[in-house]
Amino acid sequence: MRIHFTGVDLGRIRVSAEPDLLWETLLAAHMVQTGQGPLIFGEWRNRVRGGLTDPMRRILALAPPRGYSPDFLTPPEAAEGLESGLDAMLSLPRGRLRHDLELLAPDRRDLHFVRALAGGEAAPLRALGDGITAFHDMAVRPYLGKLSEHISADRAVRSQSILHSGGEHLLATLHPAVRWNPPVLEVAIPGTTEDVYLEGRGLRLVPSFFCWRAPTVLRDPLLPPVLVYPIVHDPAWLLDVHGDRRARGEPPLAALLGRTRAEVLEATARGCTTSELARRVRIAMATASHHATVLRDAGLITTHRANGRAYHTLSFLGRELLNGRRLIAPDAAG
Repeated sequence: MRIHFTGVDLGRIRVSAEPDLLWETLLAAHMVQTGQGPLIFGEWRNRVRGGLTDPMRRILALAPPRGYSPDFLTPPEAAEGLESGLDAMLSLPRGRLRHDLELLAPDRRDLHFVRALAGGEAAPLRALGDGITAFHDMAVRPYLGKLSEHISADRAVRSQSILHSGGEHLLATLHPAVRWNPPVLEVAIPGTTEDVYLEGRGLRLVPSFFCWRAPTVLRDPLLPPVLVYPIVHDPAWLLDVHGDRRARGEPPLAALLGRTRAEVLEATARGCTTSELARRVRIAMATASHHATVLRDAGLITTHRANGRAYHTLSFLGRELLNGRRLIAPDAAG
């Protein structure tokens, strides 16, 4: 997808400060149907799958793990909260509802619940709203503290980028699947080759916890423009919710990097100064600075200085390593 900016649009880039709960719910519905990100989402996925009910499966019917999901599931009003988003969805014109459902893949479009929804009656739409709420309450709401923490950390990094280098640098460093080729933002989204002209509407950037590997967008270019992109995850995030990570064994990268250095890398995923890093890992400032230097020399983190302080963030290589990706292709392995 190619998103065309004007000079006005560059001044109207906005980064969401809080999780967009309908986007997170939709993307969680995608994630629970895949095997992606086992290090990050494997245990969460097992917990969610074990608690699925028939009402919750309504959102799964509309959210295939790959391909199109109806735009009406993530209305712009959801930026104001879950209730506002659901109210907007429930008051959707029936013509728009049918239009979006017709774009689903045939195997989803022909499901009994989806056909009933496309019929335009109020009861199936209310049932969908109930199912979305139930799925959100089970799969997303218990983890909102961690979602907010991760998204706030990402937003802090983006804010630093804008302050020090401007909006164009923010776009150029947003994600490996995004390339800034002024005045066009090129986004690698499988199966999408469209052009979107912002024409002064600006662009809302939505950092997302459950978005994985590639950014995503709304299909209809006439809707308020939004780009949802993946953030860096702390692999032990679920341990903070369901138990003390220190009581559950070594960090995932401890065998490779050593326990303290692995914790330093994980803490850097949220972006931090050296003093914040020392406080998070509970080590001395000099020790934090030493480990940050080693990780920076290895290409796993980057550091920039402002107002006398060093601010550390993950590099692309560090992001890939922390998220558990394979960095060497199978045919290149020795």
